[in-house]
Amino acid sequence: MSEPRPSDRHDASDPDDTFAEIVDEETQRDPDLAVIEAGSRTLRTQGGPPPADAVPARPADPETDRALRAVEEELAGRWGETKLEPSVTRIAALMDVLGEPQRAYPSIHITGTNGKTSTARMIEALLGALDLRTGRYTSPHVQSITERISLDGAPITAERFIETYEDVKPYVEMVDAQQPYRLSFFEVMTGMAYAAFADAPVDVAVVEVGMGGTWDATNVIDGSVAVVTPIALDHTDRLGSTPAEIAGEKSGVIKQGATVILAQQPVDAAQVMLKKAVEVDATVAREGMEFGVVSREIAVGGQLLTLRGLGGEYDTVFLPLYGAHQAHNAAVALAAVEAFFGIGAEQARGLDIEAVRKAFASVLSPGRLEVVRSSPTVVLDAAHNPAGARAAAEGVSEAFSFSRLIGVVGASDGKDVRGLLEAFEPIFAEVVVTQNSSARAMDADALAAVAVEVFGQDRVQVEPRLDDALEAAITLAEEEAEYAGAGVLVTGSVITVGEARLLLGRQ
Repeated sequence: MSEPRPSDRHDASDPDDTFAEIVDEETQRDPDLAVIEAGSRTLRTQGGPPPADAVPARPADPETDRALRAVEEELAGRWGETKLEPSVTRIAALMDVLGEPQRAYPSIHITGTNGKTSTARMIEALLGALDLRTGRYTSPHVQSITERISLDGAPITAERFIETYEDVKPYVEMVDAQQPYRLSFFEVMTGMAYAAFADAPVDVAVVEVGMGGTWDATNVIDGSVAVVTPIALDHTDRLGSTPAEIAGEKSGVIKQGATVILAQQPVDAAQVMLKKAVEVDATVAREGMEFGVVSREIAVGGQLLTLRGLGGEYDTVFLPLYGAHQAHNAAVALAAVEAFFGIGAEQARGLDIEAVRKAFASVLSPGRLEVVRSSPTVVLDAAHNPAGARAAAEGVSEAFSFSRLIGVVGASDGKDVRGLLEAFEPIFAEVVVTQNSSARAMDADALAAVAVEVFGQDRVQVEPRLDDALEAAITLAEEEAEYAGAGVLVTGSVITVGEARLLLGRQ
């Protein structure tokens, strides 16, 4: 494994001079605001140019687009991600016939209820800034299926996605013929990701579980680092009805001798995780004890952090994401990468501070308090359970000074929609209830019935079509001059957010 080292890519300009120049440009504005904005812009400059949109559009070439649609249709014909047979038997059989590609590289395995994808993106950015080639596997996707498999910080191309599918397809069919049930959509996708990472090849894989841990299809890897983001109630019909029961399932990612990076947890969930760590002789680093957020300040376009890692403090870290929850995700990601390099165990020194700053300044997390339009401001957030909704509500209230906020909510069947709506009730002046195009979408009228109980009849509008719901919400935000600072928050489901993103022109 290569050691972390300072980046050999340095900005020729002096950051102090750049800072002073930006302040000089802002002399007509409030001095305090000028300094804050100058600091944010300087940090962005040090982080390099912003990356391209992390959500790819459909292929421009018609033949490639047709081929990708054909693959998507074949995958869609399998068991969906919500239909599960709790075992790793089929995926293990696929790995066997593929030659165990998941053993070709070390892995960081991420479980938890909320924050997994954002944390995975941060870990990926840090590893890339330290000159490692990365593979990242996350789910679900916001718009394009190719988002799920990334190499070097970018989704694989449609052409490579098609090639990977065609490469593994004969082996998938071989396993299908031998098993009582065909491989599911998620199992095939997982096999494709592990094969693509081995083929690249990558130095390290960053892998997010689909659901749970013990019997999740991703759990055929032996992650040297296991990351557990905050656990809350979600998928209770499959994982358990208490945080402790859910933690028992998710603790399956903790392998013999691994290092566990444990975000702040409910007490009963933490106890389960610690017990499992003792059983497998794993080392545990806990947020709030061995690492954490020292301080955070709101900055233009994000927040400015001081983080305490396993190897010391990292100050003046700009994160272009909103909300306290993203600061905590950043602390978890930092500790995970330190653990991967043995910092806090074999060695005491920390990661290169400039590489850390550059990495965090480049992070994107589509659909997580993402601004996609102005006048009025439209924000997207994929919160789909009460804990995620509370984090989103706090983040919006902190980062945006909306005089009036209109919600657009489209949820999935089987979710705690009452808890989700109750989390948003204090910040939504009105809510437009809708549904996305997924077969799993909750009926708009059924969702509206719950919304009326939470918000009252006068604050609820029903628009079954998402495009009509967006138009209605934007109209409500614009309708009175005194509400010039009004905004719109679209939430309730990753699918709702992805479809809204397309409708609003982010492709």
